[in-house]
Parts: sequence; structure tokens; C-alpha cells
Amino acid sequence: MEISVPSSQLSTTPKPHTTYTISLRLPLRSFTLQKRFSDFLTLHSQLTSQASASPPISPPPKSYFSYTTNNPALAETRRVALEKYLQTIASTSDPRWRDTSAWRTFLNLPSSVSAKSSIASNLHHTISSAAGGAVTDPVVWLDMHRDLKGQLHEARIQITRRDQAGANTQAQHEASAQAKKSLVKAGTTIAQLADGLKKSRDDWGSEKLGDGEVRRRKDLVASARKEKESLEGLLSAMVAKAQVDAAMADKGSLMGTSVASGAINGNAGKKGVGSGRVLGKETARTRELDNAGVLSLQKQMMEEQDEDVTVLAAAIRRQRELGEEINRQLVEQNKMLEMLDEDVTRVQGKTDVARKWIGKIS
Repeated sequence: MEISVPSSQLSTTPKPHTTYTISLRLPLRSFTLQKRFSDFLTLHSQLTSQASASPPISPPPKSYFSYTTNNPALAETRRVALEKYLQTIASTSDPRWRDTSAWRTFLNLPSSVSAKSSIASNLHHTISSAAGGAVTDPVVWLDMHRDLKGQLHEARIQITRRDQAGANTQAQHEASAQAKKSLVKAGTTIAQLADGLKKSRDDWGSEKLGDGEVRRRKDLVASARKEKESLEGLLSAMVAKAQVDAAMADKGSLMGTSVASGAINGNAGKKGVGSGRVLGKETARTRELDNAGVLSLQKQMMEEQDEDVTVLAAAIRRQRELGEEINRQLVEQNKMLEMLDEDVTRVQGKTDVARKWIGKIS
């Protein structure tokens, strides 16, 4: 649960006073509340009473000689202090204040959120660290899916950096390593999320998911898996292309050496020097070879280049297949959205009719 007090505003009814906006972000929804300073003081008193101990932090003191209605600086100072007050209680390792009915009532929280939301990060870490462990908690499942999207986003960024590295080989290798690391993490997370959805509903505890929500989460996992495979194919294609480019560069170097050697050997034959090899531009692979060896190495490298081109062609075909599959999925998703829009319109019409009948009855 993320909590903040982003702003304050002046209200004139029933008499001038300052209200503070509390913003809450839960795993399944986000909302805001309006509270007066006196509400915070009441909350502090109730927390102390119900938990039999004062919270780890106290709200700002009440001012008797200045009012926030005519002192914006005081209102801002109090807003910052109230935000720190709520965040400290929400993040402290001791959950007894969060488990009270006063805390849940003040923030308009359902009873199931109190304990679970307060330890969501710890539970998330525990499940994430378990190798291959299935996620069977609805809230943690959504948290891990959010992490999964971050991992895929990071992999995409690293692949882009590799593409922009140009001739900087070290930067290419570093970006590739980071992209592979993110993709491996994403694969593990996808497996955990998918295994959780395969579990029976009894394994999900009291917060069981409906059939529609299960289908929606399965679609999220399938979409993430396809995106991961697409990124892996793109990275493999980029690596194969780099290998082909390096091989072509070596081939150009060898071709230059062979031509220069042949020309010089021809002139040497006319002078009776014999068939000794004349050195041109040498590389580490050609330095110990004679003319026949250079020719053999050249043929070998051309065969390797043909194999690399075959691998690259296969990777490109795979990319095309992935693109076509993504396009097909998008078309299906658009159709489902159109059907959903029609259903919403139909339900809205029925709701309007029901309201009219209720109006007539009342």
C-alpha cells in the first residue's frame, strides 16, 4: 500500500477550515480521501487506545495562535508532517497500529487489506526468492506481474542500447548481458505466475478469484510470455548479425592479403624467385600460413559465413512469425474490446430502464 498527502485545500462549509487530501494506492485500486486536522488527532488517540501503545510518531501539534485558513505556510508544514505521520505507521515493522479498526476506518480500508497490505513487500520477496514457487496470493500476484513488466521494459532498454552502441564491442557485450539477465528473471517470474494460476481455487485462500479474473490473468501471462520470446528473438538476431559482420570484415582482410600475395608471386616467378609467400597485411590467423593455407582458411571462413547467414535467416523468419502472431492477437483483442463495449452499452440501457421503473414506483 502506498500512501501520501499530496495537497491541502480550504473549505468554507460549514465554516472555513482546511482539509488534507490523502492518496492511497492499493494493488487493485487507488482512491483519495479528505480529512481535517482534527480527524488525525482523533486517529492518534484511537490508535494509542486500541494498540495499548503510542504510534512510533506523533502528529504535528495543534496551533492555538495561528490558523491554516489564513496561513498557507502553516498549512504546508502541517501537510508534510501529516504525510510523514501516515507513512511511518504504514511502513513500520510493527503491524499492531495497522491492524486496528481505527486505522482501517480512517483510511476506508477493507478488513482483508490491513494485515496483507502491510506485509505485501515481505511476502513478495519471500515468494520471489523461492525457486519456481507458485504464487497463490491475489495481491502478491499483481505485484509480481508489475515487476515482470519492469523486467521486460529493462530488457527492451538494454537491447536498444546494444543497437545504439555501434562499433563499441564492449558496450554491446554489456548491454547484451544485462538484457539476458532481465529476460532470465522475466522467465522465472512468468513461470511462477503461470504455476499459481494452475493451482486449484482452494489454494488461493479466502480471496478466491472468479472465472473472468482468472482468464484475464492468464491473458496477461500469455502476453508477457510472447513479449519475452519476441525480445529473445530480437536479441539473438542482433548477435547473429554482429557475428556475420565480423566474419565479413575478416573475409575482406583475407581477400586483400590473397590478392596482394598472388600479384607479387606472379612477378617473383618471372624473376625466378620461386613460389615463396610474400607477406601482405597480416592477421593473427594468417601469420603462420602459406598461400595454400590462406586459401584454405578463406574457403573455411566463407563456409562459416554461409552458416551464419542461414542462422540469421532463421532468426528473421522467427521474428516475422512472432510479428504475425502479435498482429493476430491484437485483432482478437480488438474484437473482444468491441464485444465488451457492446455489453456495457446493453447493460447501461437496462440500468436506465430499471431506474425509470424505480422512479415511477417511488
